Amino acid sequence: MIKRLFTSESVTEGHPDKVCDKISDSVLDALLEQDPTSRVACETCTNTGFVLVMGEITTKAKVDYEAIVRKTALEIGYDSEEKGLDGNNCEVIVRLDEQSPDIAMGVDSSLENKTDGKDKYDLIGAGDQGMMFGYACNETPALMPMPIYLAHKLTDRLTKVRKSGQLGYLRPDGKAQVSVEYVDDKVSRIEAIVVSTQHSPEVDMDTLRKDVKEYVIDSVIPSKLIDENTKIYINPTGRFVVGGPHGDSGLTGRKIIVDTYGGYCPHGGGAFSGKDSTKVDRSACYMARYVCKNIVASGIADKCQLDVAYAIGVAKPVSINVNTFGTGKYSNEQIAKIIDKVFDIRPLAIIEQLNLRKPQFAKTSNYGHFGREDQGFRWEMTDKAEEIAQIAKQL
Repeated sequence: MIKRLFTSESVTEGHPDKVCDKISDSVLDALLEQDPTSRVACETCTNTGFVLVMGEITTKAKVDYEAIVRKTALEIGYDSEEKGLDGNNCEVIVRLDEQSPDIAMGVDSSLENKTDGKDKYDLIGAGDQGMMFGYACNETPALMPMPIYLAHKLTDRLTKVRKSGQLGYLRPDGKAQVSVEYVDDKVSRIEAIVVSTQHSPEVDMDTLRKDVKEYVIDSVIPSKLIDENTKIYINPTGRFVVGGPHGDSGLTGRKIIVDTYGGYCPHGGGAFSGKDSTKVDRSACYMARYVCKNIVASGIADKCQLDVAYAIGVAKPVSINVNTFGTGKYSNEQIAKIIDKVFDIRPLAIIEQLNLRKPQFAKTSNYGHFGREDQGFRWEMTDKAEEIAQIAKQL
């Protein structure tokens, strides 16, 4: 038997970096609501009593950026300075410019469109160069790796018991980490669980640890994966009262591993939040997930990783690579041909297939952009699995 451990972490919506992600994506949604063709690259940073919204935006929409910041902070639960931020009276600074005309030139009309112009999906080019990765595996019902899947469930549950009042002494900031043991590449058990949550100063640590174990960990972690050797750490440093932007500064795009697969597959480096879907470091990652999930759902591989690279201003990817890690019923080259028949991964085709001009992105900003099957995200559907299986039979 070959044993190995793998660990992934997640953070709550009240983590300072995630506050920034949600504000940036809330701005994006507000702009798309009025102007679906808005070009948006919005970033947010925060510290004690302060939020800065900055970036490049070209749009016909008229929105109140300060109101979006305050509303988002209050929705998360930051309604007093003692919690780390007060959305009612924090300082809000907005510094936004228009998208560079040099970038817009390549996005508005791709290299292919300028030389041929016959295919509508060649109309726009990629908004940047870069590498984008997608992944899926059959370890969980959502076809996500088990460590990040469980870590997200823990942080999502922390937020739910806080907002419902079940554990009303909890505060918005928090994080979780899950270490999974694999035996011969199959999930065997959980080695360790770590949960750290911000709380009011009145609660004693024994009560907090008992409640988090009962109402958070026990409610989402399958008991069959926990044994007498599983280590559980709840607020291992003890007191966690000072949190949120008062405890640590926050910045959009600083939780890219939390946002994707928990480190289980490579990452191209591009962040998602605050970007419209002409930015392929967001949209192409969504498409790569959609492709991989359908490959695994079709049954032709237990694992699938897709990496795609683009050149700025060019519609067609400059490279595509498939890896099924030896789990495929067909070769990687054969699966790549299937993908080419079923999916179009040029930017405009991605936007249309995945409905990426729809305001929906604030919901992606916490608990993962992938594996969220209850949110109606188009890239989480497995509607191409049957077509893939039928094509594979003809090989």
